[in-house]
Amino acid sequence: MTTEDGTRRDLLPTATPARTRAAVRALLRPHRALAGAAFAVLVLATAVGLLTQPLLGRIVDLVTQHRSPGALTWPVLGLAGIALVQGASTAWGMALVSRLGETALARLRELFVERALSLPLDRVERAGSGDLSARVTRDVSRVAEAVRTALPELARSGLSIVLTLGALALLDWRFLVAALVAVPVQAWTARWYVRHAVPLYARERIVTGAQQQQLLDTIGGARTVRAYGLQAEHDRRVTARSRAAVDLTMRGVRLVLRFYGRLHVAEYLGLAAVLLTGFLLVRDNAVSVGTATAAALYFHSLFTPVNTALVLLDDAQSATAGLARLVGVVDVRAGQDAADGLAPVTGPPGVVVSGVSHAYVPGRPVLHDVDLEVRPGERVALVGASGAGKTTLAKLVAGLHRAESGSVRVGGAEPDASGRLVGLVTQEVHVFAGPLAEDLRLARPGAGEAEVREALAAVGALEWAERLPEGLETVVGEGGHRLTTDRAQQLALARLLLADPPLVVLDEATAEAGSSGARALDAAAERALRGRTALVVAHRLGQAAAADRVVVMDAGRIVEQGTHEELLAGGGPYAALWRAWSGSRSPGGDVPAADTATGGVPPAGHGAATGGVPAAEGRPAPVPPPSPSPARPEVSEAPH
Repeated sequence: MTTEDGTRRDLLPTATPARTRAAVRALLRPHRALAGAAFAVLVLATAVGLLTQPLLGRIVDLVTQHRSPGALTWPVLGLAGIALVQGASTAWGMALVSRLGETALARLRELFVERALSLPLDRVERAGSGDLSARVTRDVSRVAEAVRTALPELARSGLSIVLTLGALALLDWRFLVAALVAVPVQAWTARWYVRHAVPLYARERIVTGAQQQQLLDTIGGARTVRAYGLQAEHDRRVTARSRAAVDLTMRGVRLVLRFYGRLHVAEYLGLAAVLLTGFLLVRDNAVSVGTATAAALYFHSLFTPVNTALVLLDDAQSATAGLARLVGVVDVRAGQDAADGLAPVTGPPGVVVSGVSHAYVPGRPVLHDVDLEVRPGERVALVGASGAGKTTLAKLVAGLHRAESGSVRVGGAEPDASGRLVGLVTQEVHVFAGPLAEDLRLARPGAGEAEVREALAAVGALEWAERLPEGLETVVGEGGHRLTTDRAQQLALARLLLADPPLVVLDEATAEAGSSGARALDAAAERALRGRTALVVAHRLGQAAAADRVVVMDAGRIVEQGTHEELLAGGGPYAALWRAWSGSRSPGGDVPAADTATGGVPPAGHGAATGGVPAAEGRPAPVPPPSPSPARPEVSEAPH
């Protein structure tokens, strides 16, 4: 899809009608007993209701025969009994249908969320967050509304139509033939409406998604828009996309009005035919006046279910378009098929990256023909200047992106973002709203209190967690207790321990903490990585010194790799980075355990590996010597 401003959007797929029907059948299959019970109860309710017209016809015959008022007692009592039975059974049947619909809808939502969360990040970015947002909100709401209102009414209306036509045939087959005069007009109207409505509503969904995407882009980038004076341009884009959405909505309104007008013509034709047939049959003494009255009442009673069924086509088509978009996302497996077929992982997996190249924007590659092997249980640090491609390579291994060319294999299979094989912790951590313990159990829903406490203790967070106002039941996240950046990162590492993935990717997971917080997070990360294969995007070179192997990247390529000591001795790009980085450390800082453990601590004149604390005497830190690849503040390589 190309938007009004020329932006190319690769929208998420929409399921075909056949695939949508198959998905609905699959959702209903486990609930066949409930569906059968609902159908049986509604048939009973409808059949009982159809006894009303013959009783009214009987009353007409009694009156025309000048019978005594007492003869009307039993027909009137029958009408009252019919009303009670029909009301109770209809309510019961509608409740069963609603329960069936809500159960299937809940399962569809679960599948949708599961697939949406496993979509590769680049796939969502190509589609635009507005497309996914429109499906999550508007499409789900339309389907839910149809399940709660249209589905029960359609079920009841369909049964009423079929059984009423059968009742007309029982009175006299000629009444049925007369009633069917309206069917061709109604069928043609319904076909005409569906033919025009389906593409119209599908187009409306796409345009609405584009409108939401533009609103998100404009609001999310409001500061940039103001800074560069782009208000008029963004206002034009929002107006254009909003006008397109309004135009399609008005086309839908005009379509519905024409639909109603044609239905009225069918009603008049059918009723006239039934009344004329009744007149002729009564004149020939073929039926009584009461029977002709019952036939007319039967046909008149068809107005409501027929109109309801046809009018609900509007909601049904709208919901079907939304359902097709939801099923389209459900069918995007995002590598899940490969993951589902994997045998259980019994140990840390290896990682093999072969000839991988990747670009976020065509023609602007971020990675160039990268080859890398991480042995099972090995800890590899990725280092390099900003924009070197470290974060992109980490996301490919984590399954958030798919490489444009080449292959990435984790334990022999393509990685996926489900978290089965790969655990990812980045510097941007979200604290979910709710009790702290429940936040952690998102990683393992069945985790007991002892396991939660053990995970917190392992990352050094149990002490402060127990001091919270309500301990581990303290509500954190949005509207709850605010957590500092380093504490939020500790929660992320604790979730990682509970999830227990065999491969861990740390993308600058301790970069946002201050000096003292960084030391605690480094120690927590060290404990979280034990016994796992690990790929660490190192923000501080002290983290690289603690790794089994260091991989140096520059301009999307691997330029050297080896142990910390080998690379220092080699005097290449890593040695230059180390000199620049360690030279910027203050000489009075404490040496963290990660550096002392590797023996890669710089001389005393260079200070601590993760320090950054001014010397006691207040001397300024020495200016780092020039190097071919100076270390700069880290940013993600992905465009925003």
